[in-house]
Amino acid sequence: MATDTFNQQGFDFIPPLYSEEEILEIVNTIEVNTKDKVNFRRSNNLFAIRRFLLEIPEVLPLVFTQKLKSILTELLGENYFLVKSIYFDKPADSNWYVAYHQDLTISVNQKIDTESFGPWTVKPDNYAVQPPLAILEQMVTLRIHLDDTSAENGALYIIPESHNKGILRPELIDWSNTTEKVCPVEKGGIMLMKPLLLHSSKRTTNLQPRKVIHLEFANAALPNGLEWAERWNWKA
Repeated sequence: MATDTFNQQGFDFIPPLYSEEEILEIVNTIEVNTKDKVNFRRSNNLFAIRRFLLEIPEVLPLVFTQKLKSILTELLGENYFLVKSIYFDKPADSNWYVAYHQDLTISVNQKIDTESFGPWTVKPDNYAVQPPLAILEQMVTLRIHLDDTSAENGALYIIPESHNKGILRPELIDWSNTTEKVCPVEKGGIMLMKPLLLHSSKRTTNLQPRKVIHLEFANAALPNGLEWAERWNWKA
């Protein structure tokens, strides 16, 4: 992993970090701890757990191995903390298209009207709000892939370096002069990305499942009494 490349391009990859046995243990732990719970998002197209590490703390030592902590230390240094965790399980017949977008909101515990924060959205168990650009620019996302993910199987398509252009309106982009890149990831591997990087995903064509752990990290204290909904020190 080259930190300079990541900062310039807005994305990078880490080769498989988890073994088949480790992935199986993570998946089994999730299944055991969600079997009788109904408060997670379930449909024929998607199973999702927001506030994933808070809902299933049993996976913490399985996900945050010493290998991952070493990579996070190299990438983020000492001042970053986790601010969001989501688990996605898209079944083999889950098949929808996600248009190009940037991840522009953060999750906070309560709504406090604050200058340069907005618009606001009510989410289960927290609020989502668009913060100032400076906060979004320093954030980092890790996507841990628990299945092989290819162009035929929901891998992200991204626009390299688009994170350097502030907040973009995809409908105003000159796509004739824009380079698109597909981002396949091996099972157990990790994709790193900046939330402001334009990204999308196409419909699956190979009917393979896609399980992903989505983690977001930040290093900014929020003003005016606002608090991150899921702040956790991964170094502890």
